[in-house]
Amino acid sequence: MRFFRYRKPSLKTVLGVTKAKKTIKRKTGITAATRPLRIVTNAERRIKRRLGYYSAPAKMLRAKKPPTPLGCVLPLIGVLVCLFIIL
Repeated sequence: MRFFRYRKPSLKTVLGVTKAKKTIKRKTGITAATRPLRIVTNAERRIKRRLGYYSAPAKMLRAKKPPTPLGCVLPLIGVLVCLFIIL
């Protein structure tokens, strides 16, 4: 498990809905049948991976802020400290 996440998980993922749907699609053969339709998007993803689009520095640049273990707590503490100093 990663300590820092690029994106927070959706409610469906947390509840297990996504996993159940994937299992059903895999068992019924829908995934195998639609594989040829995903050739273009998979190729684009491979190219982006080779160029470093999904690397940690690139993700941080796109997010415009570095990941923190406490999320928004640290900026809030910074604002409170600045207000305390001013007053």
